[in-house]
Amino acid sequence: MSRHLPLHRGVSGLRNLSNSNDFWDSEVKDKTEKEDLDRNRASDQSYLSLRFPFRLLCPDNSPSKYGVTENGFASDPFSVGSPRSRHKLTVLFLKLSLVVIVILALTGSFWWTLSISTLSRGHIFHGYRRLQEQLVLDLWDIGELSLGASRMKEIDFCPEESENHIPCFNISENLALGYSDSSEYDRQCGQGSRQSCLVLPPVNYKIPLRWPTGRDVIWVANVKITGQEVFTSGSLTKRMMMLEEEQISFRSASLMFDGVEDYSHQIAEMIGLRNESNFIQAGVRTILDIGCGYGSFGAHLFSKQLLTMCIANYESSGSQVQLTLERGLPAMIGSFNAKQLPYPSLSFDMLHCARCGIDWDEKDGIFLIEVDRVLKPGGYFVWTSPLTNVQSFLRNKEKQKRWNFVRDFAENLCWELMSQQEETVLWKKTSKKNCYNSRKPGSGPPICSKGQDVESPYYRPLQNCIGGTHSRRWLPIEERPTWPSRSNLNKNELALYGLHSEELNEDTANSRTAVRNYWSLLSPLIFSDHPKRPGDEDPSPPHNMLRNVLDMNARYGGLNAALLEGGKSVWVMNVVPTSGPNYLPLILDRGYVGVLHDWCEAFPTYPRTYDMVHADGLLSLETSQHRRCTMLDLFTEIDRLLRPEGWILIRDAAPLVESARALTTRLKWDARIIEIESNSDERLLICQKPFFKKQAM
Repeated sequence: MSRHLPLHRGVSGLRNLSNSNDFWDSEVKDKTEKEDLDRNRASDQSYLSLRFPFRLLCPDNSPSKYGVTENGFASDPFSVGSPRSRHKLTVLFLKLSLVVIVILALTGSFWWTLSISTLSRGHIFHGYRRLQEQLVLDLWDIGELSLGASRMKEIDFCPEESENHIPCFNISENLALGYSDSSEYDRQCGQGSRQSCLVLPPVNYKIPLRWPTGRDVIWVANVKITGQEVFTSGSLTKRMMMLEEEQISFRSASLMFDGVEDYSHQIAEMIGLRNESNFIQAGVRTILDIGCGYGSFGAHLFSKQLLTMCIANYESSGSQVQLTLERGLPAMIGSFNAKQLPYPSLSFDMLHCARCGIDWDEKDGIFLIEVDRVLKPGGYFVWTSPLTNVQSFLRNKEKQKRWNFVRDFAENLCWELMSQQEETVLWKKTSKKNCYNSRKPGSGPPICSKGQDVESPYYRPLQNCIGGTHSRRWLPIEERPTWPSRSNLNKNELALYGLHSEELNEDTANSRTAVRNYWSLLSPLIFSDHPKRPGDEDPSPPHNMLRNVLDMNARYGGLNAALLEGGKSVWVMNVVPTSGPNYLPLILDRGYVGVLHDWCEAFPTYPRTYDMVHADGLLSLETSQHRRCTMLDLFTEIDRLLRPEGWILIRDAAPLVESARALTTRLKWDARIIEIESNSDERLLICQKPFFKKQAM
């Protein structure tokens, strides 16, 4: 396929942001092509310098200070003598230089500190600390170079069996370690769970179709599922698929697809609403769909401005999560087996389980306690199961016993049974804390103590007590502003999270500017080749070339808010790192979805999940902590999460971005550093992951 496609808005040439180490052009071009490419690059740099508030830092004809040459590989900074003697001399020189630098730095620091006045020390300390940080980074770079060119070689591709592999989810290894009773499917992250290779896509993998077409039609080669698994799956939403040649279609004229709309309408009526379009007015915006099939329930509700997060157990094949994400819908791996979900207490307006495979009556009702923890006051729990069908009780006393346990346990959780129709039951969580104290002694689980009631647990063992009651965020959903007003919190609401209006307003303004700049920079490239193909017309606004977005350091959810405000039909997985301040409760209360995560561990999703990965300030945050992993570990994980031809946007301190750029050649990314004129201390690194096709055997 030719990569030289005309750019949108009349801009010629594709690589106005690409590094000179083009992974697309591995063959030697003839002289005419090189001249055309040079003219295009010159034109594109002129275009960028006029249109955006950025200035390119690394011109195509200048090598990086980290030794990256035009072919994309690290060059040897030493060119004389035998390799062995040259290496020894280099190491010796660097060691001596390091000793001299440290002695001079310490001596100068001592006399300088004595000479400054007390009044100026605060200001000088800030600058001096920055110099110290720069020194550490420089020494880190020197250490990398001293280890030789072998450290700069490209990372190898993973074996074929790893194309759908998720580190931290290894069933056979967990069974060998003694895990059983479904706990072998749980997330187990150890030091050996990191992946040090690049995951190739499956044979015949194709770029997903644009949204909203991609919501209803996906390429069968992109997911690990067979036709037999499609037609034998037990879930209603799983069965609502048609397997065609090369494609799986989720749209049909059959009654099965009408069933999703009728089912949603039924739930709305059970709440007392006219139809599902009125969920917003009832305070429902975010829904946690447990064992979601392939996301058809959430796909239908998305048009009603409802945001449904699918969670399901890890599956080695036929994954619910993988297909849901491939459709451009929110999903992640999560289970109720033994650990609490990585969401804060009081996170969702509704929880939904339609034949989700969880036995709610087992383990003394501890799974229902976890449902109660993540459900907001006044929220709804919807359960559809043959177990709830009254007619089946007459034929099966065991089913009646199990149903009676769930019904009585829900009552002891202070849930109100609002309606029961056929196989569907709907409960409403209490809005009043005093309900728990009014229960009969010994009936139901106790309230968690303040020490037990952790607001944002991170895969902590399930607790046998009612959580969330000590939270300052205890507010019934009917008393919260409805969507989209709830995304803009007032001064009193922000005080619950320890924030001032000025902080959120500044974050919002910065995010708006960033999104405008990102979109301006990426749009010409995206419209030309991702995933537009020759002969295709440019899409009409809003431009939906990106759908699944991962924000690795979401802060207050500003990127999510700015993308929605800009009319972009995307959804954002807002990740709050465990190493930084935790504003995930704020993000979820604004009506977005997100999760707590440690970036030294694998993210709980399948490979090739996201179209764009965004990281603002993440490198600074991670390097300020005690390192359990390297920057290369982090980038390898990003590569696993990203779809072929996907984008990476990294904004951070200039020295860190320079170090990051040096690693991009090892991952075979096309990369470009851009200066931010409004902030001379920061840089923007824009990368694109190439599409390496695996050859069929």
